[in-house]
Amino acid sequence: MVYHILAVGDVVMEPGLRCLERHLRPVQKLKGIDFTVVNGENAAGVGLTREQAERIYDAGADVVTLGNHAFGKSQIADFLEDAPWLLRPANYSGRAPGRGCGIYDLGAIRIRVINLIGRCGLAWGADNPFTAADRLLAEGDADFTLVDFHAEATSEKLALGCYLDGRVSALWGTHTHVPTADERVRTGGTGYITDLGMTGPVESVLGIAPEQSVEGFLGGLPGRYRAAEGPCALQGAVFALDGATGLCTAVERIDIR
Repeated sequence: MVYHILAVGDVVMEPGLRCLERHLRPVQKLKGIDFTVVNGENAAGVGLTREQAERIYDAGADVVTLGNHAFGKSQIADFLEDAPWLLRPANYSGRAPGRGCGIYDLGAIRIRVINLIGRCGLAWGADNPFTAADRLLAEGDADFTLVDFHAEATSEKLALGCYLDGRVSALWGTHTHVPTADERVRTGGTGYITDLGMTGPVESVLGIAPEQSVEGFLGGLPGRYRAAEGPCALQGAVFALDGATGLCTAVERIDIR
């Protein structure tokens, strides 16, 4: 049997949340989705609140992953302990609250989801994501393993994809908010894409009002992040996974506007 997994790129602020709430369930129905992972670390711009996490979950996410802004809103720390479907990067310090890996039952199969963060230009204080993946893969049993690698450098994402090829069902990158056109099944059978993109305003700079971002690059004081106005897109990828092998047979990039 083939299972269809939907991975959704970083949800950006209120426009991204509304876009997700409007489009996620129709996309799931259209694509015959069995399980959905959504990156929500930018729902508040920097981090997310408990209310925003619950909105993403209620919109149809089975798991919500985070990244370098996982603790941008300190109130989320306690909720991370209570919500098994909310993951922060597993290679953060062991003193960080919450969990970075979960195993979820989906009828006849079990799905492991791992959230990792890159170190190149992003989180130098984090543990090595390569060795963290080795450790997590040795813990527990699952039919499928999905990895959200929240990283800045495309080289680090590609390298982890090579390292885990054939050992995980699918690996996708998040964080840069720009979808890449390299979706494919790797030689070992792992579904891969370097970055899913984002769920948020199309006419923006990574979801932020363009004039605000430009002002910052001109050397001004742009102030707190403001979401851009206008139409939004839900970006991500669908991975078709073979229940017999645990590996990927096809990857389809999606961009719903």
